[in-house]
Amino acid sequence: MPTHVSARHRPHNDSPDTAEAFRELAALPPGQRRDTLRDGIVEAWLPMAHRIACRFRSRGENLDDLRQVAALGLVKAVDRYDPERGKAFESYAVPTITGEIKRHFRDHMWTLHVPRRVQDLRNRVRFAGQDLAQTVSGRRPTVADIAQHANMTEEEVRIGLEALDSFTALSLDADLPGGEGGYSLIDALGSPDPALDMVVDREAVKHRLAALPERERAILYMRFFGDMTQSRIAEQLGISQMHVSRLISRCCGRVREQVMKDVAP
Repeated sequence: MPTHVSARHRPHNDSPDTAEAFRELAALPPGQRRDTLRDGIVEAWLPMAHRIACRFRSRGENLDDLRQVAALGLVKAVDRYDPERGKAFESYAVPTITGEIKRHFRDHMWTLHVPRRVQDLRNRVRFAGQDLAQTVSGRRPTVADIAQHANMTEEEVRIGLEALDSFTALSLDADLPGGEGGYSLIDALGSPDPALDMVVDREAVKHRLAALPERERAILYMRFFGDMTQSRIAEQLGISQMHVSRLISRCCGRVREQVMKDVAP
């Protein structure tokens, strides 16, 4: 073990006495000796970083990856620590390492993009729910229960609850319960409704059809809404089928031309 890195443990069994090593590190110029001493300090405190990483092992991330992130936070803490401020290294390193792990979850683990404020609300709701689960028996904590416990508004609680499902996303091929043999999420998704295009078309021609003469409107209504043949329309109006055909073609052409003018840029 490098100079001044003592194996004597203090509050935790992974909290070595490195006060003298940090004072020496601060006084050394850049070089091999300083790098060796720095590496020794990092190695001495690495078990503490791993202990902190283990606190987050139930959140869906691989523990080895969490240990690497914690080690990165430890290196940052060693490089930034100033022993002259009189603050114990552990009290500085713990929040630095914890913050690095939390940033990892915030930046790399969310499947959906969720604003930082909503992520914070999610965490507060989750922790409050865990606390209340130990005290509220026989039922799940309500929105009001969580709001009172976490000093939040009920609207903030609802936002946090919605964000609980945003950390990960289901595959469209994931099996869902229910039905014979089960079914996947993609089976529950809708598809484009072709009738929507008809609604748009009807609205586009509506006022143009209303401007046609009454007889032409009646012919178009009988043909396209009453599903009558041209011969039946001709018989009902007392005109020839050829005349009906010409009127339908002329009216449709006029309406089409007017609608195209309306939508032209």
